[in-house]
Amino acid sequence: MKRILGIDYGDVRVGLALSDLTQTIAKPFKTLIYNDVNHLISQIQEIVNEQDIEIIVIGIPYNMKGEDTQQTIKVKEFASLVDKNLEVDIKFIDERLTSYEAEQVMHKMNIKTGFNKAKIDKIAASIILQEYLQTL
Repeated sequence: MKRILGIDYGDVRVGLALSDLTQTIAKPFKTLIYNDVNHLISQIQEIVNEQDIEIIVIGIPYNMKGEDTQQTIKVKEFASLVDKNLEVDIKFIDERLTSYEAEQVMHKMNIKTGFNKAKIDKIAASIILQEYLQTL
């Protein structure tokens, strides 16, 4: 089996998570910082090739009423570029409250969240990916 990549997209950082080879467990992988979207796409392409990724799961940030926000539109535009430039299937998961859940996980581990935004992003990506894996 191939791996699945989870993405928590942000304007400054992008959290990533990888599935195991059985596609049952998600684990935080890394956080990317990028200059522009082309730089980001090339970094993701490299990971897709190195990690043998077949599916990318992207978290969609709806508001609490389930409606699109400005960030939702940005994420959909990013997803469209990923779809256009990479040869992988794209799936979406509602990511409402995943950053909050990631902060709660970090609090339980006694890790301060203030200066660990990159860690929050990759944990949020693993929560997004794990939700997807549970649907398989």
